[in-house]
Amino acid sequence: MGSDQANGQTQGTGRRALLGAAVLGAGGAVLGLPGAARAADDRTAGRGGRGLKGLPVPTVIGHRGASGYRPEHTFGSYDLALDLGADVVEAGDLVPTKDGHLVCRHEPEIGGTTDVASHPEFAGRRTTKVLDGVPTTGWFTEDFTLAELKTLRAVERIPANRPHNTLYDGRWEIPTFEEVLKWQDEQTRKRGKQVWIYPETKHPTYFRKLGLGLEERVAKLLRKYGKDGRNSPVILQSFEPTSIQRLNRLVDNPLVVLLSSANSRPYDFVEADDPRTVADLITPKGLREIAGYAQGIGPTLDLVIPKKADGTLAEPTTLVSDAHKVGLILHPYTMRNENPFLPAEYRKGSAADAYGDVFGAFKTYFATGIDGVFTDNADTGLLARAEFLDR
Repeated sequence: MGSDQANGQTQGTGRRALLGAAVLGAGGAVLGLPGAARAADDRTAGRGGRGLKGLPVPTVIGHRGASGYRPEHTFGSYDLALDLGADVVEAGDLVPTKDGHLVCRHEPEIGGTTDVASHPEFAGRRTTKVLDGVPTTGWFTEDFTLAELKTLRAVERIPANRPHNTLYDGRWEIPTFEEVLKWQDEQTRKRGKQVWIYPETKHPTYFRKLGLGLEERVAKLLRKYGKDGRNSPVILQSFEPTSIQRLNRLVDNPLVVLLSSANSRPYDFVEADDPRTVADLITPKGLREIAGYAQGIGPTLDLVIPKKADGTLAEPTTLVSDAHKVGLILHPYTMRNENPFLPAEYRKGSAADAYGDVFGAFKTYFATGIDGVFTDNADTGLLARAEFLDR
């Protein structure tokens, strides 16, 4: 990352206290839990507190809303995540439009998450681009104005695993980040409880090269709605450390560095000819560096417990304890109920849309000491947490 990374190491530690394992004194009610589960959840409650310290631990984060049940990154998915009791909603993955608005899509390529292919007026927009070094063909948000995107409707991204979700294809439009911030306030008032969101800057290096820098747009909207402080209910995340460093200079929100497979390289490292991989970032030295500008990491679950060649779980790594030693929280991703997404020993049968023993998998991951987890099925996560805490 060069000088940008070096500069980022000196930012933030003085003006923002590292949170670390102190989040274990968390509190907060969960909506809709039955009596036994609610009683178990009460054990997560401490003396309250502000910011991340006010969240239950382990925190259940609704991944792209309730994407196990509704097309992801829609208000239908976000609303359901809250109805199911998610502590935090990942609303959303942020990508820009041609005219500079931030919208919520899993990727800038929207052929798999919207009905754009059925719009003949946009047939000529289909193209091939190199996205973080990978040739990608489809329709891209940066080639559409916001008004044009608002004519599209969301569809289920993985219908083979979630055929029932296709029932909801076409019901919801693409939300903007500004709409999400307004929704957050509305839902907080409606539910009588602070709603938390966990947006991500997607492909920030790619978009900066197009003149559509994400971080400044995110910071401007957070300031507009008074949500740019250390205790604001908005956690920001990115797979690119330099994006988090840039955000650290713009806002005081809690920040999280996402980490993919150990042998992968963040794309900003690739662009800067930084040879380090994720394996270097999860060493004690790498984690200390991250703790200089962020409050947490979001590793893939395989960095917490690797898989053997047969797909079953091996022994846990030292990542949880190593991160906690330098004051970082861990919110790994992603727990899903369906067989293909579970470790081999927790699968039941071979059907791609069948549920496996997800409660057993949750228990194993919670036992490592993680501070929370992203899940497509918040209700399953809450029941698993209640069972784990009541053991």
